[in-house]
Amino acid sequence: MPEIRNYTLNFGPQHPAAHGVLRLVLEMDGEVVERADPHIGLLHRATEKLAENKPYNQSIGYMDRLDYVSMMCNEHGYVLALERLLGIQPPLRAQYIRVMYDEITRLLNHLLWLGAHALDVGAMSMFLYCLREREDLVDCYEAVSGSRMHATYYRPGGVARDLPGTMPQYKPSRWKSEAEVERINADRQGSLLDFIEAFTERFPQRVDEYETLLTENRIWRQRTVGVGVVSPERALQLGFTGPMLRGSGVEWDLRRKQPYEVYDRLDFDIPVGANGDTYDRYLVRVEEMRQSNRIIRQCVDWLRANPGPVMVDDHKIVPPRREEMKADMEALIHHFKLFTEGMCVPAGEAYAAVEHPKGEFGVYLVSDGANKPYRVKVRAPGFAHLAALDEMSRGHMLADVVTLIGSLDIVFGEIDR
Repeated sequence: MPEIRNYTLNFGPQHPAAHGVLRLVLEMDGEVVERADPHIGLLHRATEKLAENKPYNQSIGYMDRLDYVSMMCNEHGYVLALERLLGIQPPLRAQYIRVMYDEITRLLNHLLWLGAHALDVGAMSMFLYCLREREDLVDCYEAVSGSRMHATYYRPGGVARDLPGTMPQYKPSRWKSEAEVERINADRQGSLLDFIEAFTERFPQRVDEYETLLTENRIWRQRTVGVGVVSPERALQLGFTGPMLRGSGVEWDLRRKQPYEVYDRLDFDIPVGANGDTYDRYLVRVEEMRQSNRIIRQCVDWLRANPGPVMVDDHKIVPPRREEMKADMEALIHHFKLFTEGMCVPAGEAYAAVEHPKGEFGVYLVSDGANKPYRVKVRAPGFAHLAALDEMSRGHMLADVVTLIGSLDIVFGEIDR
């Protein structure tokens, strides 16, 4: 037999399992990885520089596009940092709405991650099941913002508008019969909160279905158990956060350790792993979906019982109401000035971080007193995780690299920024 020599393999940047524009240069010994060198920057959009050249309120939409699977959580980090510079706090109802949508976003992220990760490993059905639930949640995005992805719903001082009292409904078409439309619309007869409550009642059973398909599946365990093991000490040294860190057995969650908004009022558990491998990271994320469902249900109950404002009453930050603009020319002028010139933020610096579905997502803002930030720096969780891919993949097979990329749950909008 001819001797197998070491060779270099390009993985990506257009590979379907690369989860974005990742180019991996792999040094192989046959099928075994000896070194992995991630080449990033292919997507670079200069988000931070663009944000430094626009008024503060015009950069919220850029945050959505950093991690285009966890949109509102990105907005949350930016808006929190801006609120700290402004010295304001949103109304309590707005805080509950933010927390509810943060957890809806966590479910959106984990559902797409689970479906894509299973698809990478070879389980086709999971992708279809996960997208079935995801469709209901993007409808919740659309109900409050008009957009199914890039919502720009969080604003400094609160949220753009209160929760709607009705849900959009499907109509019969050539693709959907009247009977099917009637079934789909069954949960859409009431308010958005009614729709979300109905979702929280059926979702735990859906997670049970996912686990029935994967958790004890022999092939799934063979492909994930013992793959990409990271010890708790090494995970901390590498800068892991979120499910990657908790999968290694470190109970660190900003919602508990550094509570923001109303997380300190809510009851939920922090799942942690024991072995720090790909299988543990899968178990942690699945349990996180159950816990997010608990949090959403608590928020629904509170929001039902507590109406109130969803935005601070300060026209230096918030535009006047439409009725005011129609009756007062000064209010109309102020409206145009706020949306074209933005707001002047007191000089200073602030850092705010949220427990993003992928880990700690932080935004560092520096203001020199103008209407644009002097400096914007984003702390993306996926960047540190991708940097560890070399160490995690050494000694594993080429097919395990695909499993590991899925386990990292990376999106290149935030990594390349």
